[in-house]
Amino acid sequence: MKYGITGIRRTSVAATVSLTAGAVLASGAFASAATAAAPPTPTITAKGGFVMNNGTAKTLYGKAADTRRSTGSTTKIMTAKVVLAQKNLNLDAKVTVQKAYSDYIVSKNASSARLIVGDKVTVRQLLYGLMLPSGCDAAYALADKFGSGSTRAARVKSFIGKMNSSAKSLGLKNTHFDSFDGIGGGSNYSTPRDLTKIASSAMKNSTFRAIVKTKSTKQKVTTKSGGYRYMSWANTNAMLGSYTGMIGVKTGSGPTAKYCLVFAATRNGKTVIGTVLTSTSATTRTADAKKLLDYGFKK
Repeated sequence: MKYGITGIRRTSVAATVSLTAGAVLASGAFASAATAAAPPTPTITAKGGFVMNNGTAKTLYGKAADTRRSTGSTTKIMTAKVVLAQKNLNLDAKVTVQKAYSDYIVSKNASSARLIVGDKVTVRQLLYGLMLPSGCDAAYALADKFGSGSTRAARVKSFIGKMNSSAKSLGLKNTHFDSFDGIGGGSNYSTPRDLTKIASSAMKNSTFRAIVKTKSTKQKVTTKSGGYRYMSWANTNAMLGSYTGMIGVKTGSGPTAKYCLVFAATRNGKTVIGTVLTSTSATTRTADAKKLLDYGFKK
């Protein structure tokens, strides 16, 4: 009997040891799986970057996310947002292209929607000209149309004021605009985090979403003589059509800004949105954005 009892005890101890060892092995396997599932943090060329889950606003990645930098034409996201926020907005209202808009493009050597003086274009068409080819002439036309004042200078100043008011309403403390298109006088800046929040807010508007996901468009406009012509615009965002789920939003560049990109994509019901500022080339800003999106979808 003694031997039997001892044998039972040994069997019980052995079983316990075996179970404990199994539990340790299992927990180790789970830990390994968890480690394997965590994606490595990407390295980007851009000096600043930020990515968040657009649905939850959860931060997924940050690199100098709150450092103020020149934003180039990503400024135009706010330009469009201010226009689309106007009360009783008529997107089909026509705006006559002024010589001042053309002269501005020439004097600044700025990106252009190639608007022709005397043509009548709709507000909707100006928004396409603003966001696809990044037309600074379209930006000027919109600022002139939706600013308040008796002179063009006053209207432009008023419009830029609306841009800054909109930034404040979003609670952004590191954003300031001194231009309607990003060609500023040294006081046009934002951060990767702030720009992402601006874009996230703008993307709530269905017209904005439709425009920024458009690869190219052909628009019929009325000429000065009452005839018509077609304007063809291609989107400067190379990721549209090349990155699965890409839905926008805007490129930017400039002597100080270098190469910037605000981007958003949706996969399996999850939208990831982010910004890279001060990258070294159009190629690297795209590569940076792809890395951050890939990372964001895995988080």
